[in-house]
Formats: sequence, C-alpha cells, structure tokens
Amino acid sequence: MQNLMNTELWQGKTLGDLLTLEFLAGAVGSVLAAIAILLVGWIVSAWLQRRVQHLGKKHKHLDEMLFDFLASIVRYVVLGFAVLFVLNTFGVQTTSVVALIGAAGLAIGLALQGTLSNVAAGVMLIMFRPIKIGDFVDIGGEMGTVKQINLNFTELADLSNVQVIVPNSKVWGNVITNYSVNETRRAEWTFGVGYGANLKSAEEIIRKTIMADARAHADPDPFIQVTNLGDSSVDFLVRVWCDAGDYFAFKADMTRQVKEALDAGGVDIPFPTRTIVQAAE
Repeated sequence: MQNLMNTELWQGKTLGDLLTLEFLAGAVGSVLAAIAILLVGWIVSAWLQRRVQHLGKKHKHLDEMLFDFLASIVRYVVLGFAVLFVLNTFGVQTTSVVALIGAAGLAIGLALQGTLSNVAAGVMLIMFRPIKIGDFVDIGGEMGTVKQINLNFTELADLSNVQVIVPNSKVWGNVITNYSVNETRRAEWTFGVGYGANLKSAEEIIRKTIMADARAHADPDPFIQVTNLGDSSVDFLVRVWCDAGDYFAFKADMTRQVKEALDAGGVDIPFPTRTIVQAAE
C-alpha cells in the first residue's frame, strides 16, 4: 500500500479512494476470472460430450441413446463444477452450496423415485440389452413386438397391433420371455387316435405329413411317440424343430394337415363321449 501511495499515479488520493480503487480492481479481476472459468468449463464440457457420443457411434454393438444420455450427464457435471469454482472465486462458501444442492437432490429424488427407478431400469435395459427393437417378447403377461425402448418406458405392439406401454421398472424387474433370440424353435403337438387304430400306421402318417413340409427340420431328429393313454384316445406327442419365424404358421398348418391326413388314412380320431346310465325304478 505504501508503495502505491508513493507513485505519481496515486498522489493526492485519500486512503478511502485507494481502498475503493483496489476493491474495484479486485472485483474486475474476479469477474474476468469467473468468465474465464465458465468459458473453459463450457469448452471442456462440450468436448467431453462429443467424445462420449462418438464412443457410442464408433461401436455398433453399443446403444447410441445410452451414450447420448451419459454424454449429457458428463456435460452438466462439468458445468456444475465450473459454477462452483466461480462462486468460490467471489468468496462464496461452496460447502454450504453443495450441502444445499444435496438436500434439494434428495428431496427431488424422493418425490420422483418412481420416475427415477424407470430411468435407472432404462439404463440397465439399454446397457445389457436383454431385448431389442423388433424382438417378439412376453413381459409379465404382456406379449408383443418391441417397437421402442427409451429411458422411461418400453413400447410394444401386441398381436392385434395395439400399442402397449410398459414402464421400464416393470420390464427390468419382471421375467422376460424373448421368442426372437434363438434362430430355431421346437413346435409341439398332441394328436389323439382311437384305441382301435393301428399305432404304427398312425405314427407313419403323422411323420410323413409333417416332415414333407419344407419348414420342418430333419436335424435334430423329430420326436413322435405315444406318451399317454387317455380316457378315449391314445395320444402321440410330436416335437419338430423349425425356424423361429415360421413357428406360428407352421404349427397351425400342420395341425390341420395331420388331421386331414389321418382322416384320409382311415385313422379314427376320437372325441370325448359320455354314457349316461339311468337306474331302473
């Protein structure tokens, strides 16, 4: 201070004037430092956001939406730290600010715990990918084709092409049956024939009818065996592999064709009957 007062610049100035000028100089310096910190924080946050997004686009097996979400989080975290540094530059006690932000975050988290659980489940679904768009799935009794997966909900189109919205917390916390993961499926039927039918002939008719269809796989070997002696029929359990995409049509077509082939071969297909005996009076 004494050196400043000895210079020609400050000659004739009072102590109050000198203190005022020094305060203004410090304030200007703080403002410039704050601007510099915000500018650097903005540039660094934008660069990190682009890098995280680029990582998601670089690898095709990674989900871009997840990395867009993570990139946004990274950017806002960096900007948040930049704001804390700016407050510290102006002499604000940042520990109290951090405590206030933490309390506010806890209150918001409790108020939005359902939404946040959906977001957390959405991140897990996108990261681990138990289902993907186009899969035909059953999620807790809701069956349909996956149309969209975002951070809050999963959209299905059911068998009638009706939109079904399932919260992600219900998807991640439920049993998921995915019919589209494996390329092949095993179709299964039960065909009943009469007790008087020639079982060898019936088995041959069933085998020829199903295996003649181009959708039936010869490997693994089909399973066609008598597995039950019912009240009115001898039941054949039939299991044949096919492509997953052919499953429903193949199963329906073979149900009809085997019935017609058994009829044409003279094999009796019984149906339940009831005999009523009336006691004599």
